Amino acid sequence: MNDIDKKSLENAKELFSSGAINDVEIGTTKGLQQIHKYLFDGLYDFAGIIRKENISKGNFRFGNSLYLEEMLNKIETMSENTLEEIIDKYVEMNIAHPFLEGNGRSTRIWLDLILKKNLNRIVNWENIDKKLYLQAMERSPINTLEIKTLIENNLTEDMSLESFFKGIETSYYYETNE
Repeated sequence: MNDIDKKSLENAKELFSSGAINDVEIGTTKGLQQIHKYLFDGLYDFAGIIRKENISKGNFRFGNSLYLEEMLNKIETMSENTLEEIIDKYVEMNIAHPFLEGNGRSTRIWLDLILKKNLNRIVNWENIDKKLYLQAMERSPINTLEIKTLIENNLTEDMSLESFFKGIETSYYYETNE
């Protein structure tokens, strides 16, 4: 883990332990920006700022920056009453990929907050294999069944600070090249 990831992981844990997480807007772009800013403030000069350029990963191009604001507004209006709706919203936010870096770490926290608010559950990220998760997310723009199944089978009612911390640590592991 590099220095930025180490410091960002500390920031993520502080976000929860300080209670600042309670000030985050749930399910909105602003809320995602708040999370991203908290995680990466002082580490990236674009912390919490919606990107203005196009980005890609492998052969996949994320949401075009020209239409990103419109995409984010549309995502914000998506329903989040059922697990299926919440996962659809999560997948759309992943396709938008609003930041230059740190999207996965931020959106997994964002997802957990939506799940906690609407279903009184969070994801037990520890039980989700990194390779299976990444493959499911890669295919999610075409078919969301895999990611929905992975998440549905790994929901927990344990919303303790320890459970969030374990999830955050696993979330950071997903971003490593191991």
